[in-house]
Amino acid sequence: MADYDGFVVGLVLALNDVANKDKLKELQVDVGASEPLNIVTNAPNIKEGVRVVVAKEGATVTCDGNEIVVAKATVGGCKSEGMLCDAPMLGWSGGGAGAAALVPDTFEVGSQPPPSRPRMDGKGAETAPADDKPIDTLFERKLTKEEKKAAAKAKLEEKKKKKEAAAAAAES
Repeated sequence: MADYDGFVVGLVLALNDVANKDKLKELQVDVGASEPLNIVTNAPNIKEGVRVVVAKEGATVTCDGNEIVVAKATVGGCKSEGMLCDAPMLGWSGGGAGAAALVPDTFEVGSQPPPSRPRMDGKGAETAPADDKPIDTLFERKLTKEEKKAAAKAKLEEKKKKKEAAAAAAES
């Protein structure tokens, strides 16, 4: 999905089970607006404090090949002012249908969702850092053959110098 108009990152503030409904949950989701949105979902992976992708009222989602415009609705007797998106709705690979698309805490509430499924450990190019601090790399790059040879040569020379210094110290 290339067009994310009407889609934002939201933070689940509160979660309550819907009375007499086995799987439905009523959420309060901060989307960066003055008031949180009330959203009803049956996504099994939702808990307080997670960041999700929300389709706000007026956004167009693709569900089972059909385009649907998100509108305010009553679901399970509760008002719902938006919709949690799953990975297939966003065109992401990985992530199951029906499970809410989660994003790491590095994404600001109210910001546009990433173009592909992000790593939840906060590493990788798909995350959008909350600030402009540089990210240290986890691994060093591999040395080229020439660099390895030069490092080995330098190590041998250093060893030779230590031996010479030890021999000079022993003579005195």
